[in-house]
Amino acid sequence: MPVTDRPPTGLLRWFLRAPIPWYRWGFGKIFGHRLLYLVHRGRKSGARREVVVEVVRHRPDVPELVVIAAWGGVPQWYRNLRAAPAIEVRCGGYLWREPRRRFLDGDELDEVLREYRRAHPRAWAKIGPRLGFPADPEDPLWTRAVDRVHGVAFLPASR
Repeated sequence: MPVTDRPPTGLLRWFLRAPIPWYRWGFGKIFGHRLLYLVHRGRKSGARREVVVEVVRHRPDVPELVVIAAWGGVPQWYRNLRAAPAIEVRCGGYLWREPRRRFLDGDELDEVLREYRRAHPRAWAKIGPRLGFPADPEDPLWTRAVDRVHGVAFLPASR
C-alpha cells in the first residue's frame, strides 16, 4: 500500500503546509514554477481552504499549470475542486483569480507523469515509489498507479 493512501499527518503535514504563509505574504515567487498555491472552498462548509501542491507540468505558451492529487487517495482539495471552481492560484509570477480548471483523463495523466519522470528523475526516484509507481513505465502496475492519482490543469480565467 503506497504511503499516499492516507492523508499526511504530523511533521509531514506541517512540512507540506509550510509554504502557505510565504504565498500569503507575497513571497511565493521564491518557489518558482515547482509549487502552486491553491485557494478553494470547502464543498460542505463553504470555508476558504488553502493548499500548496507540486506542479508536474508547466506550459508557459498556453499558459497552463498541471498538478496531481495523490496524498490520501482523493484529497479534500481535489474533491472541493470537483464541487466548485478554485478561488485563486499563485505560481511563480502568475496570480490567477477564479482560474479555469480542467480535469485530466487517464491518457493525458499518464503522458504528464511520464514527462515528469523524464524531466525530474531525482525527484521521481523519491516520489514515484511512494505513489505506488514501478520503476519501469511499461510495467502493468504503472497503469494501476495512474488510476490512483488525479490530475487538474489550471488556466487563467477567460476574458
